[in-house]
Amino acid sequence: MTRLRSVTSADAGESSHPPVRFCPESGQIWLNENRMLLVHAEAQALLRRELIDTLGMERAQGLLMRMGYASGVRDAELARKRAQSCADDEAFMTGPRLHTLEGIVRVQPVALELDRATGRFYGEFLWENSWEGQWHRHYYGIHHEPVCWTQIGYACGYGSAFMGRPILFKEVECVGMGHENCRIVGKPIEEWEDAAQHMRFFTPESIADQILELQTQVVQLRSTIDLKDGMGAEMIGQSPGFRAAWELLRAAAGTQISVLLLGETGVGKELFARALHRMSRRADKSFVAVNCAAIPHELVEAELFGVEKGAYTGALTARPGRFERADGGTLFLDEIGELPLPAQSKLLRVLQEGEVERLGGGEPRRVDVRLVAATNQKLAEAVKAGHFRSDLYYRLNAYQIDIPPLRERKEDISPLARHFLDKHATINGKKLRGFTDLAKRALLSYAWPGNVRELQNMVERGVILAPAGSRIEVQHLFPSSTQQLHEAGLEMVDSLGGGNWEAGKALCEAVLNGVMTLDRVEAMLLETAVDKARGNLSSAARLLGLTRPQLAYRLKRLQEMNAGNRSEAAAGIEAAESPR
Repeated sequence: MTRLRSVTSADAGESSHPPVRFCPESGQIWLNENRMLLVHAEAQALLRRELIDTLGMERAQGLLMRMGYASGVRDAELARKRAQSCADDEAFMTGPRLHTLEGIVRVQPVALELDRATGRFYGEFLWENSWEGQWHRHYYGIHHEPVCWTQIGYACGYGSAFMGRPILFKEVECVGMGHENCRIVGKPIEEWEDAAQHMRFFTPESIADQILELQTQVVQLRSTIDLKDGMGAEMIGQSPGFRAAWELLRAAAGTQISVLLLGETGVGKELFARALHRMSRRADKSFVAVNCAAIPHELVEAELFGVEKGAYTGALTARPGRFERADGGTLFLDEIGELPLPAQSKLLRVLQEGEVERLGGGEPRRVDVRLVAATNQKLAEAVKAGHFRSDLYYRLNAYQIDIPPLRERKEDISPLARHFLDKHATINGKKLRGFTDLAKRALLSYAWPGNVRELQNMVERGVILAPAGSRIEVQHLFPSSTQQLHEAGLEMVDSLGGGNWEAGKALCEAVLNGVMTLDRVEAMLLETAVDKARGNLSSAARLLGLTRPQLAYRLKRLQEMNAGNRSEAAAGIEAAESPR
């Protein structure tokens, strides 16, 4: 156990600060894996003043204390990690040093006694140059109570999260009350006689409860609308490509037309097919899904159309096929491009005649089935190659829906990841606080070759690996030994802290050695993105992490530069050819 002792200002700087990194190219500041902001103290003070004037002194105090508490809990995650490699008191000082580093207040430890194993805690600190106390005094004059609300909230949240039990800090002196400096004392909550009076500020007031209740009602209403709409829980997306595919699906729901779903593996073709079934008049009937690629070719016809007893060796009983099982409902044929040609011929007849003949039988059976087919292949090319019947292709292609890959749905990645986190955290009985800022950036940077299915699997792995009560970090999502780390562009992220970006070293050398200019590198990147997006500037902008106006501006500047270079070149040629 760390003994009670006096601590000098020199002690506060004994160890190195937590890693803070600034990337001038992206304009981002990082503390470990959390993105930070550098804000004007006066702007922050004006916001604080507006909260007080709008909500009143007491409600503003509670709101600011809760904000500080949440910030303290976040920083305590970093401190608890440091506690694994250093003494508890040294690890605890991470929070005070952060407060000093951020310019909020200079923290001078006076006394500190803590033992995480037994839960014993006592801390006393001196605050010098408190921005909150100084600005409150500037706007409102001398106050009769302590006013460093955000800072005291931070101390309570930080101490409680670090110790794993409620710790209450009280400001016993404050510059807002006319004192020279601020002084705070922290102890376990049960050691304070008036704890309830202070802890009430950490409980959201009725106005906040009302807002939360309204938010819950909105979610429930949206869920009801989604069910009526057929979207369901897994169908999440607001990107233009996803919404376009969804609107096509909705338009087809009330008809009987066969639908062909096209998209890469893992984009959610079966989810679309099930949503179509739920929205149709067949919703109360069967939905039967068949993966054509998973059935041996010699058994495809028996599986689809049924078999009579004795039709082949081993057929001991008659059994219906998938078409008969789906009678009145919807049959979903996934990977239809894998069907052998004989089965394609019989499938075409079923679609044309509305009846099937079991293998080994001669009696046709009427079926009423709505067919939804899906493939990740280019069926038109398969028709040209002779692997797919053209008449069946044109029959299926009457209503085609292209489902975009996840890399073209950047807006949908974050809500999908959050949905999968909530889903798998519930399944595994684990409470998590979300993703770190760096993990969120990695999710948005990754190309997702496996699409939504890969995202779900990756988040599920992150839920399993992340400690309960923490946030999912990059290493929980992307094992550093795999190619995924490179594909996610994480070398670039790590370079904020001085890491290596192996894939870009050759390019960097080319620029530094004068082989290429920085403008030319940018031009190549812009042109490649536009080509990859097939001329769609919105898609190209999403690939680059830019807005469409930002991309348009850069392209315009590139065109102007090229035009200027051509003019200079023409002038040079003219000068060279003119007689001297």
